[in-house]
Amino acid sequence: MFDKIKKLFLKKDFIIFVAIGVVNTVTTTVTSYFVSQYMNPSISFVPGYVVGILVAYLLNSLFTFHEKLSFVKLGKYALATVPNFLIQLVMVFLFCEVLKWHSLIAYGSAAVIGVPVTFVLQKFFTFKK
Repeated sequence: MFDKIKKLFLKKDFIIFVAIGVVNTVTTTVTSYFVSQYMNPSISFVPGYVVGILVAYLLNSLFTFHEKLSFVKLGKYALATVPNFLIQLVMVFLFCEVLKWHSLIAYGSAAVIGVPVTFVLQKFFTFKK
């Protein structure tokens, strides 16, 4: 079992996926922070996340999975991010509303969660590798 996990996550495509995840995290965080200047930080996470998905789909299609862009795959990509989105949304709410953390810290901290789950869903659901 450990060998299967190691084989899945200790490969070049996962490392590229993580690097793109960093770009996605910065994109989501900056967009969410900008929007939070005009609305509630928990709500502003939503448009930030949408922008991040678009950037991540583009980059992962080109550099991680080497696939042509399509609206069908974009839809599948977005669908595969739902579990990660829900986890992050709850964390942003808890960090901002309950713990009263600064929104930038909350967005960045929440983004660390769910990377392996999202990678597996993208690899086997969206890009079927």
